[in-house]
Amino acid sequence: MSQTDADNPKGMSYSWGVVTVVMTLIGWSSVPLFLHHFAASIDAWTSNGWRYSVAALLWAPALVVAVRRKGGAGNLWRAAIVPSCLNAAGQVCFTWAHYLIEPGLLTFALRFQIVFVALGAFLLFPGERAIVRSRLYLTGFVLVLVGGFAAGVRGSWACPGVGLQGPGLAVLSGALFAAYGLSVRGCMAGIHPITAFAAISLYTSGAMLALMVLLGERSGMAALDLSRQQFALLALSAVVGIALGHVFYYISIARLGVAVSTGVIQLQPFVVAAGSYVLFREALNTAQWVSGTAAVAGALLMLETQRRSHRAAKRAERTRLAAEARKDELEAVTSVGAGTIDVQGSTR
Repeated sequence: MSQTDADNPKGMSYSWGVVTVVMTLIGWSSVPLFLHHFAASIDAWTSNGWRYSVAALLWAPALVVAVRRKGGAGNLWRAAIVPSCLNAAGQVCFTWAHYLIEPGLLTFALRFQIVFVALGAFLLFPGERAIVRSRLYLTGFVLVLVGGFAAGVRGSWACPGVGLQGPGLAVLSGALFAAYGLSVRGCMAGIHPITAFAAISLYTSGAMLALMVLLGERSGMAALDLSRQQFALLALSAVVGIALGHVFYYISIARLGVAVSTGVIQLQPFVVAAGSYVLFREALNTAQWVSGTAAVAGALLMLETQRRSHRAAKRAERTRLAAEARKDELEAVTSVGAGTIDVQGSTR
């Protein structure tokens, strides 16, 4: 079995990895839009507390079923501690950044996450090193980084009145989310994605609830002032952006690897920009679209690198198995020939 196949859950195809990373992109692109929408109604602590509580309630039954099937949680709770801590810290920084800068600027600043992911993947996962070293991947890496940075600089990054605190929180959240993705693969390998997210969600929701009670407006009860429609929208944001988005992300990590999965997510600023235009009439300028096209091309190059790596690994595995089969046949023929000579010699 190849390294690629050994690292991936049974039954998941490369195509399924592509589908899930696209679904992750859509789900996570909706989060800045939801947060921007609710920023004027509820504070960040309240937003996080309610959204993560909804996500935890959604997946708790799946966790109970999974634990019962296996006759116990095993090391699940211990394995989820590090990813949960990183996720909670990253989520706090990410949400608070929305209260200081616009969604487009935030998602551009968040693109620097790829620097931390590539470094972490190179250091922690030997299977990723050949991909990160490849010329095609490095070309895509540069395109994503330069394209994302240029789009931000030529647009709202230079807006007057925007200090360093908001962009700084966005970059810090990117670093924490990169570490989170790496820790999921390193700490929770072999655990079903839904089970993994359910455990992380419960840990994270506990942290978010505690922060909401301690720091939120009226200990988080301000959310109850929302209309029924708005409260339902808040719950929907948890389902789409947190619950399903994270599960899809875990699956894409398993199939495509950390570096490439996060590379595709680099397209998020432009999905957010399209949504911002439709919902809030916020538009990108020409320079941002040009830079964005470069970032899109870079992400596609990264995905193509992984596809070629998969093909090369499969070809090498087939070649190895064929060589072993020929060797076994040759040894069998040689063994039979030697046995015949011994029999003939003993009858003389």
